[in-house]
Amino acid sequence: MDADEIRAGRDRWQARYDAAKTRHADFTTLSGTEVEPVYGPPAGATVPGFERIGWPGEYPFTRGLYPTGYRGRTWTIRQFAGFGNAAQTNARYHQILNAGGGGLSVAFDMPTLMGRDSDDSRSLGEVGHCGVAIDSVADMEVLFSGIDLAAVTTSMTISGPAVPIFCMYLVAAERQGIADTSVLDGTLQTDIFKEYIAQKEWLFAPEPHLRLIGDLMEYCAQRIPRYKPLSVSGYHIREAGATAAQELAYTLADGFGYVELGLDRGLDVNTFAPGLSFFFDAHVDFFEEIAKFRAARRIWARYLRDVYGATSEKAQWLRFHTQTAGVSLAAQQPVNNVVRTALEALSAVLGGTNSLHTNALDETLALPTDESAEIALRTQQVIMHETGVVNVADPLGGSWYVEALTDKIEAEAEEIFTRIKALGTDGTFTAGILRGIENGWFTSAIADSAYAYQRALEGDVKHIVGVTRNTDTLAKPLEILRVSHEVETEQVKLLQERRAARDQAAVDTALAALSTAAQSTDNLVPVLLDACRAEATLGEICDALRDVWGVYREPARF
Repeated sequence: MDADEIRAGRDRWQARYDAAKTRHADFTTLSGTEVEPVYGPPAGATVPGFERIGWPGEYPFTRGLYPTGYRGRTWTIRQFAGFGNAAQTNARYHQILNAGGGGLSVAFDMPTLMGRDSDDSRSLGEVGHCGVAIDSVADMEVLFSGIDLAAVTTSMTISGPAVPIFCMYLVAAERQGIADTSVLDGTLQTDIFKEYIAQKEWLFAPEPHLRLIGDLMEYCAQRIPRYKPLSVSGYHIREAGATAAQELAYTLADGFGYVELGLDRGLDVNTFAPGLSFFFDAHVDFFEEIAKFRAARRIWARYLRDVYGATSEKAQWLRFHTQTAGVSLAAQQPVNNVVRTALEALSAVLGGTNSLHTNALDETLALPTDESAEIALRTQQVIMHETGVVNVADPLGGSWYVEALTDKIEAEAEEIFTRIKALGTDGTFTAGILRGIENGWFTSAIADSAYAYQRALEGDVKHIVGVTRNTDTLAKPLEILRVSHEVETEQVKLLQERRAARDQAAVDTALAALSTAAQSTDNLVPVLLDACRAEATLGEICDALRDVWGVYREPARF
């Protein structure tokens, strides 16, 4: 790019910056030096390929979505939490919000993630252990008691039974007195592709799940435009052992598949694409992660504009939540995890994350205690308020190393896209993804990467402090949070009392209507809402759908 084009770009950025709102804050260094809101090539410079870097708030958004960076608005502190019953988790939510958290993120227990009730025989020993138990709308009401759902953005990390859970959330909002649910704002994960690729928490075969996702996309586009019905997740792919490039490519490919789903439904890409968001892992290789986030925005913008025809900027934006890498946490010398989490969080911020969760130091051992959860929250606040990284948009933009890494990860992702599309028969991402799920291509590739990393650790090529080296320590065992077995006993008792008190005829009628609708092409969200209002349980709703659609079992592979 020549000097005139660079100067014109700078002028465009300046005009956007001047027109935008910025926070009332001190934008100086600790020593009092004024810093510019953005830095770029000096006047008169010629920078080949600068159009791939550009300016914040301008296509291809390598340097961020907004001309102000974090001067306009800092990222949302969204701590992931859920354990025991709804009342216990509600208390943790109030703690997070009172301590400065900006949004909520719900972790569900394994029975809920699998669409099972707490008194299902397959739920034994799992109720409330890896998240909160939600059996019906009544639990959802308790979960958000004293929290205005119209004023707080809420993320829910669940995919298999995501749509029934979302309907319970809507009904809970109605019961709070929110007559107009179009004001609700938040994110539902819903990403079923990554379940088959990495996390393995599905209910049905892919096609019925995609039908539900399409119904939800339609419903939100028409009724709740601020709510993001789909968060495409790379986090679980990375946690399964994928490389940074694999995480990026598989996640964006899944996102392209959902764009194709929306287009097949006849939806306008400029209307539904802004409702797609992303969820990435921030691993411990500092600069590689920054480059990954920057490349993700650039790739998404280019495909949405040039392949799928999005003309609005918001439809081209890749907005993403980040969670620090759970797989990087070590049980040995767990206090070291505070350092790992802080560096991972800083990489997410320097990469331009829109919201962030920081893991607690004890999460490799158990659910976080109140104290460790507070340390995780304070980690974000120290980065936000003390380091000065919020003063300049994309402060590493133009770094030879970061730009080279960004280009390299983008090139690796493009190679993987080619392989995925070649798996299908029609050149679409959707066909390639479905075929890759069916023949185990994704899981095999991730397994190979995980094996290569483990070999590097065992061969003394890669290192983990406190695990493979520097193993001497003065640290004492941690006090960890333990979920009492009484949580399950009480939850089962409460569920059975609620069943006995409800109008069973209304439940039966609602579930029969759901079964009928599942055999049609009708949008299922209104029917699911009726079932939730009648206090049908999550397990009953999912079983009604299983009776129609069957269950999915992954083929054995050797």
